[in-house]
Amino acid sequence: MFDSLRNLTHLTDPQSLKDLRDKAEDLAASHGEAINQGLEKAGDFVDARTDGRYADRIEAGVEKAQGLVERLGERKSAD
Repeated sequence: MFDSLRNLTHLTDPQSLKDLRDKAEDLAASHGEAINQGLEKAGDFVDARTDGRYADRIEAGVEKAQGLVERLGERKSAD
């Protein structure tokens, strides 16, 4: 497990960060709907496991994550 974390040290390089951002934009643009559905399912799962005690917070988090995916996809489409 920690071996994979050691490989993340290259992310301090600005070019590596740009490459990572570009990849995230590509994925959001081409698979945004599937990502949003997965986020919704994950939120429903966590909500069920917590017996709805944190439903408002979970829904807010899911909506923020979906908004981020949408913005990333739009950014790629604008390029």
